[in-house]
Amino acid sequence: MGKAKAPRKLQDNEARAVLRTIRVSPQKLNLVAAMIRGKKVAAALADLEFSRKRIAGTVKKTLESAIANAENNHDLDVDSLVVAEAHVGKSIVMKRFRARGRGRANRIEKPFSHLTIVVREVEEQVEAA
Repeated sequence: MGKAKAPRKLQDNEARAVLRTIRVSPQKLNLVAAMIRGKKVAAALADLEFSRKRIAGTVKKTLESAIANAENNHDLDVDSLVVAEAHVGKSIVMKRFRARGRGRANRIEKPFSHLTIVVREVEEQVEAA
């Protein structure tokens, strides 16, 4: 007995990778995710390689994982992959306190994020002459 297998949430020409609990704020992570949305995979990897943002290396590893999933699990062509979605979600927030003047304390919030990258195989458009 047991539950029936859940249907696949993605289309047949898509693959994804999810990275959870990344120690960066969602706002900062979304800047890097917006940089690669809609681009071909090779261009997105090049942009992440030379980005000066600290989190770009982690996003690059997640994108490489999505590419590997597409190639190995779903038999998609790596050269025709595009970053279809790159969305960021909020995770936990650690609360800390820092001493301030006159015996007071201020709360410091250290947010975490989730990152989901979906790559899609697209057919090359043949331009009519």
